[in-house]
Amino acid sequence: MPVSMRRSNSENPERIAGSGLRLFALLCVVLALGTLALYWPITHHPFIHFDDDDYIVGNPQVTSGLGATNFIWAFTTSAQANWHPLTWISHQTDCALFGLNPGAHHLVNLLYHLANTLLLFVFLRSATGAVWRSAVVAALFAWHPMHVESVAWASERKDVLSTFFWLLAMLAYLQYARSVPDAARTAGQGRGRAAAFYAAALVLCACGLMSKPMVVTLPCALLLLDLWPLNRVAGFQHGYALGAAPACAPVSIARLVGEKLPFFALVAAGSLVTFLVQSGAGAVAGLPLRERLANAVLAYAQYIGKLFWPSDLAIIYPHPSHWPLWLALVAVALLLVWTLLCLYRWRQVPYLVVGWFWFVGTLVPTIGLIQVGAQSMADRYTYIPSIGLFVVVAWGLTEYFTLRDFRRSRLVLSILAVVALIGCVSATVHQISFWRDSIALFRHAIDVTTENYAAENCLGKAYELVGNPIGAMACYQLSVQTEARYPYSQFNLAMALLERGQTEEALEHLQVAARLEPRDPDIQYDLGIYFSQHNRWTNAAGCFSNSLVVRPGFAPAQLAMGGVLANLGRAKVAAAHLREALRLDPNLLPARTNLDRLLAEHPEVR
Repeated sequence: MPVSMRRSNSENPERIAGSGLRLFALLCVVLALGTLALYWPITHHPFIHFDDDDYIVGNPQVTSGLGATNFIWAFTTSAQANWHPLTWISHQTDCALFGLNPGAHHLVNLLYHLANTLLLFVFLRSATGAVWRSAVVAALFAWHPMHVESVAWASERKDVLSTFFWLLAMLAYLQYARSVPDAARTAGQGRGRAAAFYAAALVLCACGLMSKPMVVTLPCALLLLDLWPLNRVAGFQHGYALGAAPACAPVSIARLVGEKLPFFALVAAGSLVTFLVQSGAGAVAGLPLRERLANAVLAYAQYIGKLFWPSDLAIIYPHPSHWPLWLALVAVALLLVWTLLCLYRWRQVPYLVVGWFWFVGTLVPTIGLIQVGAQSMADRYTYIPSIGLFVVVAWGLTEYFTLRDFRRSRLVLSILAVVALIGCVSATVHQISFWRDSIALFRHAIDVTTENYAAENCLGKAYELVGNPIGAMACYQLSVQTEARYPYSQFNLAMALLERGQTEEALEHLQVAARLEPRDPDIQYDLGIYFSQHNRWTNAAGCFSNSLVVRPGFAPAQLAMGGVLANLGRAKVAAAHLREALRLDPNLLPARTNLDRLLAEHPEVR
């Protein structure tokens, strides 16, 4: 019997008819209720003292809610070394609706995750006609513990929001691809329908880019979908039958690439903006190319391992000082062998090459070739890429058992799916429990990783905020001992030492932090305050100037700069800074007092 006929017959039980629609609806309900029940505990969790302060709690442009000024700020700011205006607007909307109720913010994340799960299910079922396989992929996506970070962390709204637009863009593109034959046959309505779906996909791609830069890989993902399941590539069509899925007309490779040119133009612009913003904010780490390449290939291997056996998950995986060359070479060899195998078998099992290159390709922006931050990898980065591996597993196991006519293949597949999903649910429940507060979260990260200086610093901050200065000091000291080049632990240790009156030692650590992170406005501001308190006006002016270059709207720094310049005898410039401080914050009373005194002493600067 021909292979294509056997595959078609294997799909017969999954055809969408009257009973199939009821099954589809039932599976949607199961996915929705299961996801809500699994993640419901996060609606009782607080904000985390890591990014949540900067993104939400301590960000006045977010906490003040929606408004024209905040809307403009969302599109013009480079805060947090990213340009994602729709994410900022989403946080502003939450604050307008719920204030700073963390449970409500987490619930919105959960609802986006739920929507993404159903959208993924709808897309796969519509594109392939395979209901059960699509449901398994959607359930793995919904309930896998590697995705807890994207859902349970309020600051990771950008993950679930960008994926929401990504999946909507895929659905619009699917309808466009199926409308192209109609458009070719008809001059009116058919072409309009195809153009409308294409425009919708393009707009949704733009929305995704404005939610998170990782969406830059969407055009390449659409090209993969052209190969499978849409089977649009003329001359490269495979014999894989899609069951109940409607067919798309074959199109030349040149035309398929040409279709994506507007998408590539969008992502090129988005990539440039992101690089400029991250470089300008000092978020791009200057690691040697060899170390970045080694970390990239090993990160791929670790992601695969954790997706298949999700243990020792942490909010922060520290970047090691050095990777052994032999280990990186082994990872390269294994990845290369698997890639060649996928390419060799692409006509017989096209989902294999599509799923694998989906995983590899969509991870490229975050794999560390351009190192941003201190992490070597992150669970949240697998939110979209994991879909590719889940497709490989669901379709691959089904084919393996069904096409070999194994007895009771459906029972075996059902048992494997149930065991895998129970394992995911169990691990996810365990992982969600660590997000109950910052102390539990960072303690866990330290327990399951080694030399995690970033987690030690965050744990110190968590101790500090609950009134445990001794525990905080110990964590900061340990973080500095582990990695003296990490500026934030140097800064926090300096602040803790100042609280204890150890000013000279505090100055040493504060200067180290300022040297390591010259573009951090808070570090520069606090060092400037120290110099001001010790009448070192020139040093203080330099620090405040550095702070204002990065954050011109920093009212306290404008106030402090005005005071320092007044002491240096530069009354006119000092008055300008004090006026700017009052413009930024009319309730900043010291700025009014200092300005009135300055104008009284120097009436010529009025």
